[in-house]
Amino acid sequence: MDNAIINLNGNDNTIDEDMDHLDGNPPKKKRGEYHLDLIVRYGCVPVIVPRVTGVHMLLESFKPIHGVLLCEGEDIDPSLYESEISSLSPEELQEIRETHASDTAIDKEKDSIELGLAKLCLEQNIPYLGICRGSQILNVACGGTLYLDLEKELTNKLPEERRTNHIDYDNYDGHRHVVRIVENSPLHSWFKDSLDGDKMEILVNSYHHQGVKRLAQRFVPMAFASDGLMEGFYDPDAYNPEEGKFIMGLQFHPERMRQHDLDEFDYPGCPAAYQEFAKAVIAYQKKLNSSLSVPKTLKLDTEMENKRKILVRSFSLAKYMYVRGAPGKNSSKESELEVGAEFLESNTALSAEQEMRLKEMGATVRNGGSYMKKLKVDEDKKRMARNMMNKMNIEQLSELMAFYHLMGNICGEVLERKLQGNVNECLKDL
Repeated sequence: MDNAIINLNGNDNTIDEDMDHLDGNPPKKKRGEYHLDLIVRYGCVPVIVPRVTGVHMLLESFKPIHGVLLCEGEDIDPSLYESEISSLSPEELQEIRETHASDTAIDKEKDSIELGLAKLCLEQNIPYLGICRGSQILNVACGGTLYLDLEKELTNKLPEERRTNHIDYDNYDGHRHVVRIVENSPLHSWFKDSLDGDKMEILVNSYHHQGVKRLAQRFVPMAFASDGLMEGFYDPDAYNPEEGKFIMGLQFHPERMRQHDLDEFDYPGCPAAYQEFAKAVIAYQKKLNSSLSVPKTLKLDTEMENKRKILVRSFSLAKYMYVRGAPGKNSSKESELEVGAEFLESNTALSAEQEMRLKEMGATVRNGGSYMKKLKVDEDKKRMARNMMNKMNIEQLSELMAFYHLMGNICGEVLERKLQGNVNECLKDL
């Protein structure tokens, strides 16, 4: 099968060996394999994107991408989501670096790769599942922010009964804490058979010292810890697995909520995130294939070949206008552009992929047609103005020029004030 999931934990083995060293246990099954096992179980093929210098410039080479899965990893560079790191003192920052030494080493290349993939999914509606760091990447990609350190910025400011321990270095897989699930969310549908009455709570596994501080506007919360930290969110406008839509972030690890490397999960709903994600990936893949399906060999008769050449000419002209800002020397016929405009306006003529490619190369025939019309209107106005001014004497022309010079100065002053007002409003919002 050709369903492709991108899993950025290309260095999972290194991560797992570090964790085994920390807890003093002999190496067990690699934790990254938990994700891969579930992905394969539900009918998809994982493709690993390696963390290699320069890969963030080559993400287009991985197409077609049918889904993206981002998992755990080090802290995200704070400069990507906040202009100032935080209100923490230098002493507190140093303490964080010492306590979470394995997490605080910033990897700018990994950040670039993962943010690039997240934005690609958001722009092209590719299914995305973010676990732990992957959920934080998703929030940051949409303009949200993170706590630099939960203990310093959140936990220590709460009464004892509301505090939550989100990380246990000595019990990586076995650690659990309570989360409250939001009603009528995807998480609610997955875990509803395991909820205890009206409590809407389950125990989850987590391993992180950062988390969502301000949620990006497009997302809706799905779960909260006792300390108020958001443990899950999704985009309700991009969630319909049967139609290939899935944009979600989970701060906890449902794939690790199982007993001693067994397939028996804490709750029946634990693998549901991966199952629904895989369903969305397969649906997206089918939708993409159907839009791209064309005959392998296509022979055109003379009439169709002539039409093809006219269409190519139309797009070539539009591309030239797009790049140069003006029509070519031998391209004054508006009808040459209209052919391409009509082609683009027929929604069934182009697949989504083809239309995207046309936009990328700048062959915007619609804009080209508009440009030609505007050019014609401007020429008509110039002709009328010349005819009128030819009838005016020198004194009248001088007065007219002085008037328009005055209007130009006034217009410039007003425009400058309005632009400064907009800048001030933006600064207030920040």
